[in-house]
This record gives sequence, structure tokens and C-alpha cells, in this order.
Amino acid sequence: MIFKRKIYQQLLDWKNSNRRKPIVLRGARQVGKSTIIREFGKEYNSFIELNLEKKQDLNLFEFNDVKTIIEATLARENVSINSDSLLLFIDEIQESPKAIELLRFFYEDFPNLHVICAGSLLEHVVKDITSFPVGRIQQLVLHPFDFEEFLWAKGKENIVELFEEVPIKEHFHEIIQNLFHEYVIIGGMPEVIKTYVETNTYSELGAVYQEIWQTYKDDVEKYGRNNTEKRVLRHIMETAAHEKDRITMAGFGNSNYKSREVGEALRSLDKSRLIQLVYPTISILPPQEIDFTRKPRLQFLDTGLLNNVLGIQSQLIGLNDLSDFYRGRIMQHIVFQQLQSQFTSLGSNLHFWVREKANSSSEVDLIYPHEQYLIPVEVKSGAHGRLRSLHQFMDRTNHHYAIRLLSNKLSVEKVITPEGKPYTLLNLPHYLATRIPQYVKWLVMGGS
Repeated sequence: MIFKRKIYQQLLDWKNSNRRKPIVLRGARQVGKSTIIREFGKEYNSFIELNLEKKQDLNLFEFNDVKTIIEATLARENVSINSDSLLLFIDEIQESPKAIELLRFFYEDFPNLHVICAGSLLEHVVKDITSFPVGRIQQLVLHPFDFEEFLWAKGKENIVELFEEVPIKEHFHEIIQNLFHEYVIIGGMPEVIKTYVETNTYSELGAVYQEIWQTYKDDVEKYGRNNTEKRVLRHIMETAAHEKDRITMAGFGNSNYKSREVGEALRSLDKSRLIQLVYPTISILPPQEIDFTRKPRLQFLDTGLLNNVLGIQSQLIGLNDLSDFYRGRIMQHIVFQQLQSQFTSLGSNLHFWVREKANSSSEVDLIYPHEQYLIPVEVKSGAHGRLRSLHQFMDRTNHHYAIRLLSNKLSVEKVITPEGKPYTLLNLPHYLATRIPQYVKWLVMGGS
């Protein structure tokens, strides 16, 4: 069963481009990198896949030049060097730092050869690469399924088409809300969605989550440089889901580990994309200044995995309104995951805003950069929510636009801060988080 992914169109654009550098597709394990590339391989007359976890494929890169590697590969696969339409897929490329270094020569010496690579732990081997091919490769990031990809998997293409009209018609709200609740519960891991679509039941999913999470825990051994680091990593994997919204490194998870030990371990997990460290910005105008001295949030790879680790999925299934559950943390998490998944460029990270003073503090859940503006985005539980922090941000910024994500229908309000600044507040249902870029443009253009 092959599912439609948004990144596929980017791959097609790359195929037809005159500036076609080798692609390195990055992302955590089991988000569907190999699957999408194999499906994309059907766009070509010839498709060769090398998996560098296999010795016979890894041995090809013992040769010292790309010409010999290509000739040996084509001979082995019985494919002509003159093939008009050939895609070479190098999977698990992190197994060979040398293969990564040689990518520059694929671009320089064989510009007509289409090359895509994939790797899950690339960040952990980059430090061992003496000549990383910066400027000679294109890097993309694949995330778990977003809500729209989930709808495609369920055969609900007609619902995704409704999102194209901005603003969306309010009489579709309840239908979409119910589908979004399914997505909030199970998340976006491809194997989980495949099982759910095939069985149409939640009861089969527990074992799939556990297999995926166990794979990630087993991978932890690869991140630690010594036994102490491995112990800290294992502890974080066991306790991170239960931490508060913003974390303190020292004593993480009721442990005796030092701040430095926890910080190094969390940065390793951040590189692997399993648990992301989300640091706050203190900026109200572009460019964003990120404050790495303040407490970060933790963002898991996938909300469905988080629900399973927390043991709350069965409770979510029986609820009509998920927005208030678990202090609103799950909804904040899924919104962040949705918006982050719209960015496939390496280094496109989202942040939240803080203003911390001696006797008070303010915090806005997300900041979305748009041209000369930083747009504040609040994620509220229930159908309402206080605006104190939003007011404080708006009093200081250079524009009059803000977004609040709620469980109710889309609406636009004219709001005045306690200090007297008027601004336009767009209330969006949570399920439109994937469309925040389009709705920001609509709002700034005078949407109402």
C-alpha cells in the first residue's frame, strides 16, 4: 500500500530541473524515506537501489573515484551508462562517510545522472566527514504524515480539496473536526497509518507503536560515545514524555544526572529528530534571536507515539473534545508538528516567544515568520482562551496580525490590547494548522 506524500511534487520538480544536484533525504527512521523514493523510481525507465547496510553495496564505495563506482554498479545491475532515464538511490548512506564525500563528484562529473540518497543518522556521522559536499547537494527533510496526507491515506481527497478555498466554509467544520480527532489520536507514522487504514480499528495499533519505539530505543546505543552517555540517553527515552512543558536539564526525569550530561544527550536525540529541543525567541521583529540560555520545550517526532508512551490513547478515543485533554499539551504538540512538517528545508525550525521579567512572564506558543513580520500563534484548549501574552507581544511588534488556534469554527475578531493597540485576531480551528502559511497571507491581505 503506497500513500501520497506532499514531498513527491518536490521530487518531480527536481527531476525536471536543469540544476539537479544529488538529493540527500533526511529524517528519522520509519518516516517513509525509502518508500517514497522507491515509488518515485517508477518515474524512470531504470532504477538502481544500493543499501549501504549491505556489504556487497557498501563494497562498491571502496573504489576511489566515482567513475569506477558508477561503471561497476551499472555492470552489476545490467544497466547501460547511456540510459536516458536512470535514478540511482543510495539508501542508508550514513554507513559510509566516504560515499557522502563522493557525492560532490556525482554532481560535477555526472550531471545527467539522477541521484537520491537517504539516511537516518546523518548528523552523527557528519563530524567524521573531512569534506562535506556543501553547495553540491540538495538536502530535504521528510516528516511523519501531516493531517492532509492522513486524509489522502484514508481516501478523503475531497476533504483536502476543501482546504484550497480560503477561508474554508464553516458548514464543513464538524466533518473535518471528527477526522482530525482520529489523526490526533494515532499521529502520522506511516506504518501506524497503514495498519489503521487496513483494519479500521485502534486495537491493532499498540503493537506497531511499541515496535517503532523499541527500534528508536535500540538506536540510542549508536548515539552514545561511552557507557555513561548511553545510560543518560536511555533514561531520557524512558522519562521525556512525562516532563513538563519547559524542561530543566539538571536532574532531568528525577535523576541525578548533571545539566551537561543531559544537555549532550538531548542534543544527540535532537540530531536524530526523535525528540526536538525547541528554544524560545525573544524577538518581536525579524530576524529572530534565539535564546539558548532559556528553558526549551521538548517536541516528540510524532504525537501518536507520544500518546502511546504516555498511555493516554484509550482515553482520547472516548472523548468528543480533545482540546482540553492533558492540559492542552497534546493539541499544542500536534499543531507544532503540523506546521513544522510544511518545511522540508534543512534548518527550518519553529520557535515560541518569551518575555521573562522579575515579577511576570509571557509566552506565546509559536512564532511564524512572514516577510517583514513575526506572526504570533497561540494554541488554546477548548473554544476560548486568554490573550494576555498575545497582547504583550502585539504591543511591541510592528504589525496588527495574530492567530489563535481553537476547537471552534473560523472567525476574525478586532481586538484592542489593554495598552490601546488594535489588531486583527484570526481564530482558526486546530485542523487548519497545515494551512497557516496560506492563512497568514490571507490575513495580511485584509481577510475577513
